[in-house]
Amino acid sequence: MRTARAAAVLAGLAIAVAACGNAPSTTEEPAASGSAPASSAAGGEKSLQGVKLEVAAKWTGAEQKNFEQVLKAFTDKTGAEVTYASTGEDTGAYLGPRIQGNNPPDVAILPQPGLVQQYADQNALKPLSADVIKEIDTNYTPYWKELGSAGGQVYGVLIKAAHKSLVWYRAPAFDDAGVQPATTWDELVKNAQTIADSGTAPFSLCGASGWTLTDLFENVYLSSAGPENYDKLSKHEIPWTDPTVKVALEKIAQIVDKQEFLVDGTSGTMQTDFPTCVSKVYSNKKAAMVIEADFVAVEAVNSGAKVGEDAKYFPFPKAGDTAPVVLGGDVAVAMKDSPGAQALLQFLASKEGGEVWAKLPGYLSPNKNVSPDNYPDELTRQLGQTIVSAGDAVRYDMSDLAPSAFGGTDGKGEWKILQDFVRKPSDVKGAQEALEAEAKKAWK
Repeated sequence: MRTARAAAVLAGLAIAVAACGNAPSTTEEPAASGSAPASSAAGGEKSLQGVKLEVAAKWTGAEQKNFEQVLKAFTDKTGAEVTYASTGEDTGAYLGPRIQGNNPPDVAILPQPGLVQQYADQNALKPLSADVIKEIDTNYTPYWKELGSAGGQVYGVLIKAAHKSLVWYRAPAFDDAGVQPATTWDELVKNAQTIADSGTAPFSLCGASGWTLTDLFENVYLSSAGPENYDKLSKHEIPWTDPTVKVALEKIAQIVDKQEFLVDGTSGTMQTDFPTCVSKVYSNKKAAMVIEADFVAVEAVNSGAKVGEDAKYFPFPKAGDTAPVVLGGDVAVAMKDSPGAQALLQFLASKEGGEVWAKLPGYLSPNKNVSPDNYPDELTRQLGQTIVSAGDAVRYDMSDLAPSAFGGTDGKGEWKILQDFVRKPSDVKGAQEALEAEAKKAWK
């Protein structure tokens, strides 16, 4: 649900930035450049001439059109004829019957890494070829390779990202309070008190949308506990009653336990969904900050704000030794054993393929060799540079790595327990015990 929402609004990010006068919008189809992973044969004959491929992904609208330009660049290089099919928001509901009917698409784009394991267990995926794996080893950190693997085999490549480690703020509210963007958690809490004393609620939290609370926890936890513990907790290799979880929840309690820090108090917070929490900052001007991903830009513009002027962001402040960078994203896999499918995955995993896509609006690349200079606007360039600079410390959204019953279901599991915690932040121990009890059920 959360990643589907992110994908839908991320497509409009750069367009929204352009609409408010900060950047141009790219409309021309880019030409592929650089060395080709899917090479043409000698004498100019294209290596996949006559080959037909079907690619299925959830994207529609502007996102679909942009991805089709990437597919066109692949076609221009190889001669392969590629057909796009939209799965709709429920990728599993679309792919399930096709897998059962032995008629899957050649390539599918999965919205969560957890689906890689699920489909691998069903023998519905084809291992990546040596050429594709070589491209991954060249362009990605080992962490991303692991996310696309199951049972010792590499099946997928992460091709598109959403940046979730941001705090968006209303510049006039900061100016009125005389504060600057925080770089540490302690500074954030101090700034919040100063902003509250100036007469404005510092935070607009989207308490009715449980996934925003998991994003908050993940950033605090990655920073305070470190990447190694983050990996362990995401696999339930350490319990949610671990002291590292206590530290993270106690830090979150520093902002949710003060009524003056939350616009409309706790009660109002728990009735506020995303994107209403954004409008409370930029339309109603009742709060100074909203903690969420890059796609806040679209909702800020919808609220009448100008990105880069009154709507600005700063990196999620360090709550420990690690500067957190949490990403969501989409994983490309092969569902048919064909040279065309492997060649397309190789192209998507390459620096060349990433740079073709990066020139279009609404895209962030997890490929470390895709230069941020390729992005069409300054906001996206800054976000892209943050991903590159974080290197091995980047982590995928933890709740999207968990079984959906725990990490991705409204009114259940982590979503509900963190909502309960916001209502009663003094009960850290109770929240930990409830999280562990639900995790044990999900990881049976």
